[in-house]
Amino acid sequence: MSLQSVNPRYKPYKGAAAGWGALRSVTRFWLDSKQPFKNLRALLKTNQNGGFDCPGCAWGDSPEDGHIKFCENGAKAVNWEATSRRVDSAFFTRYSVSQLREQSDYWLEYQGRLTEPMRYDAAQDRYVPVSWDDAFALIAEHLRALENPNQAEFYTSGRASNEAAYLYQLFVRAFGSNNFPDCSNMCHEASGVSLGQSIGIGKGTVTFADFDHADAIFVLGQNPGTNHPRMLEPLREAVKRGAQVVCFNPLKERGLERFQHPQHPIEMLTNGSEALNTAFFRPALGGDMAAIRAMAKFLLQWQREAKASGQPDIFDYAFIDEHTDGVDDYLRLLDETSWDSLVEQSGLSLEHLEQAASLYRQAERVIMCWAMGITQHHHSVATIQEIVNLQLLRGNLGRKGAGLCPVRGHSNVQGDRTMGINDRPSQEFLDRLQQRFQFAVPRDSGHNTVEAINAMLAGEAKVFIGLGGNFAQATPDSPLSHKALANCDLTVQISTKLNRSHLTTGKDALILPCLGRTDIDMQANGPQAVTVEDSFSMIHASFGQLQPISAEMRSEPAILAGIAHATLGDHPVNWLELIADYDRIRELIADTIPGFSDFNTRVKHPGGFYLGNSAAERRWLTPTGKANFKANPLLADLLPAQVRNSGQSADLILQTLRSHDQYNTTIYGLDDRYRGVKGQRKVLFANAADIVRLGYKPGQVVDICSLWDDDVARKVQGFTLLAFDIPAGQAAAYYPEANPLVPLQSYGAGSFTPTSKFIAIKLERAAANQRII
Repeated sequence: MSLQSVNPRYKPYKGAAAGWGALRSVTRFWLDSKQPFKNLRALLKTNQNGGFDCPGCAWGDSPEDGHIKFCENGAKAVNWEATSRRVDSAFFTRYSVSQLREQSDYWLEYQGRLTEPMRYDAAQDRYVPVSWDDAFALIAEHLRALENPNQAEFYTSGRASNEAAYLYQLFVRAFGSNNFPDCSNMCHEASGVSLGQSIGIGKGTVTFADFDHADAIFVLGQNPGTNHPRMLEPLREAVKRGAQVVCFNPLKERGLERFQHPQHPIEMLTNGSEALNTAFFRPALGGDMAAIRAMAKFLLQWQREAKASGQPDIFDYAFIDEHTDGVDDYLRLLDETSWDSLVEQSGLSLEHLEQAASLYRQAERVIMCWAMGITQHHHSVATIQEIVNLQLLRGNLGRKGAGLCPVRGHSNVQGDRTMGINDRPSQEFLDRLQQRFQFAVPRDSGHNTVEAINAMLAGEAKVFIGLGGNFAQATPDSPLSHKALANCDLTVQISTKLNRSHLTTGKDALILPCLGRTDIDMQANGPQAVTVEDSFSMIHASFGQLQPISAEMRSEPAILAGIAHATLGDHPVNWLELIADYDRIRELIADTIPGFSDFNTRVKHPGGFYLGNSAAERRWLTPTGKANFKANPLLADLLPAQVRNSGQSADLILQTLRSHDQYNTTIYGLDDRYRGVKGQRKVLFANAADIVRLGYKPGQVVDICSLWDDDVARKVQGFTLLAFDIPAGQAAAYYPEANPLVPLQSYGAGSFTPTSKFIAIKLERAAANQRII
């Protein structure tokens, strides 16, 4: 029986990434926006000089080449934001909050743009209109009534601009808190922590141009075809010029296999495509650290053989001696780590590990890229430091065509951190703020996302303000996260579109509708640009192109200034004067953030300006003054003790992931083209042999339980089993549907990042039926 006959909504995809499939998808979303011709003009200004920065991913832009600069998912993001559909007071008159809670996440956002400020009326169970002044006064009343400033949580989404993020952090610190739970806590926090300790800066060291000069590009735990589609072109070009593109990913994602360029007419007309990799390895979930260590152990073996035979060194000893610290301890650890443990934990054969090491050795210049397949594990900080160790052995930092590249998610998530959205800021940053603004800046560490949820659950945090995002659905352990928000006295959501966070209200709640990246931002001194920082530390301006569909919508900086003014008056700045002209905000940034001198002049340069990177210049801002080898032991067991102590053995290890019609928690549609799924999201991808081993059949509906030793029942129901090309023992499901399975206390050591890529699960026959669909 074929899989298609078992489940008619599942049919493996045979096309290349991008190409005709992408064009059809873009056209569908373009027409569905209800204002296609306006949006077409806007799309042509995406990521162009004088246009707006894509509200999707943080991948950087190539130099001016005449090409269209948006990808399929970027076009979805633009059309999803730039819709003529409206969620206004009439909409909330039709639907109570209880009725809206019964709708899917897709349905909620599909209703359109939020157009006027609304306040939750618990007696009616509805949102009702509220004036901006009354909304700001309500927030100020709640904040000023707190016993101390740390009873409020100030969340930030990576969509926020540099200007909005800077105002936000200045207001919150003037209020007296460092409570900045942030979307980066749930994705690349491990990258920032590990890189800061190893090389002195929590950012990648490469630029876009480096990809043209790399001899090898390693792509670890990343699915660029869905999450960063503009990355496909440099990978394709690297393969075409003879470079190695080496992928480590459990799933053979189509966006890591073949690519059909939508802007190459001959390729489209002939239905041709180009390879996106030269080698593909499929490690165990959580096994990447062991795989990288095995590569380093092979390099050490070959170095000793080279030394014994008088051959050239494998290691770059000149670099190691001048620029690094701790190599002896690390090499000793390599010797102490057995080959058997590396093979077992990596899930790869010794032959495959040797092949990967050989590909690395043969390349003079190597870029190492990674994303959430690396960062969302308990040992993610150690894994990333293992990647750094490997690069240090060969001197692959601080030279053209080589370096480290954490591929960030949301458009300005890196810029937000640069602007000071950080629950554990450096003392140097706080000193600069205090000197410039002359107030006592709070010095204690604030709350990250996990700590904020715990504080709200305990009743220690009473106010939640969300600058964008969908906190209720993005966070782990969804029932607990929802309970945490409901426990607040006030929840405030600054948003473009309706989502589940608006329906997970505190005792009082506000929806404040903001402009999006596509909207023209008109302030007292004229239309304003905002700025963003991409994954390559490029700062560039973004100019909205479309008239807002409601005069009641305000920009994020304007909303934040209104809240700050209502709460603090003109302390420590005149907030309302700042938003009349965003140049004034950028002048404050230039005064206090290194690298931004002469900000307003430099950002006018076509393409923006490079912020710089100390590690790329081989300046190591670490306590040792050098790049540090980190000798982290392998975990004795990838299964957490809380799973081993639960009294049950796991059926499978689950990772959560996005569908192709999704960006973060925003669900554009119910299809996942590259994985062959149509019209459904509650699916569980599993190895065909595992499905049989566990006593099920493809297409059967199951419930999924996660294991943790805390007496909390974590279950999601009604998931269809799909036999998929995935390594034995592994499974995958979409988030946010699977987020209830991630225990709140299961997070990365040193990062607090939820372990969404390693969840021990058991399957149960669906309570309602056992049918094959």
